[in-house]
Amino acid sequence: MHITDVLSLIEATAPLSGAASWDKSGVQIAGSVDSVKRLAVTLDPTPHAIQEALDWGADCILTHHPLAMSPRFLDTPGPFLDVARMVLSRGAWLYASHTSLDAQPDGPAGWLARELGLLNLSVLEQTDPNNANVGFGFVGDLPAPLAWDDFAKELGHCVPRDFWVTGRTHPEFIQTVSYCTGSGASLLDAASAAGADVHITGDVKYHQALDASLFFVDVGHFSLEEKMIHIFADELSASLSESGISVHFIPGTEPFALHAGN
Repeated sequence: MHITDVLSLIEATAPLSGAASWDKSGVQIAGSVDSVKRLAVTLDPTPHAIQEALDWGADCILTHHPLAMSPRFLDTPGPFLDVARMVLSRGAWLYASHTSLDAQPDGPAGWLARELGLLNLSVLEQTDPNNANVGFGFVGDLPAPLAWDDFAKELGHCVPRDFWVTGRTHPEFIQTVSYCTGSGASLLDAASAAGADVHITGDVKYHQALDASLFFVDVGHFSLEEKMIHIFADELSASLSESGISVHFIPGTEPFALHAGN
């Protein structure tokens, strides 16, 4: 399949029109090959993941996070330069579906809403001026209110509890739930205004937690997005199977570790 057709298929799920203005979703490195037979998918463009993709024979590599969020020169040794050298030496394409994927509630980013059975789903922060259903953070209602302990069990079936950090005082019951993959603490006020009882996201900072009027569960940046990109890989595999294109998902790595005290 021609590379333009592969990218069109990716953008059918993660259109660039939904990406944030500051984002760098899209082609990261233009390859020299025109025909794609192997597509690798992974969360981060780390040297380890990119090397595994190239060793597998990928013509095109799809990541969630971009290689860089601002223009950079290839003048400093490090992971950025290493990845650029690897990809360029093989003539492969490197493409990122970042906020273009995050902003689509009907796509892989909506997986948690579907697993929790959220109803009346809407977007907290619109990113596409022409579509109110595209944007960051989603909020919806559980089919019936759940006591906090019961909701926590349900959430634990969806997201590993290894890295959970919560606000200090949880509500007695949870009815309306909001969440944002990746870093969504900036949406705490919007979630509160939307009537959420809990906001689920990652990367909540100290002062954001201190000022938060809404109970939150910080599940870490990694877990929500790792499952999202894995779902995207599975969907692409199903769509491309009849075209003879192999899709290989490369698991990401949680960059944090927990250490128990004495």
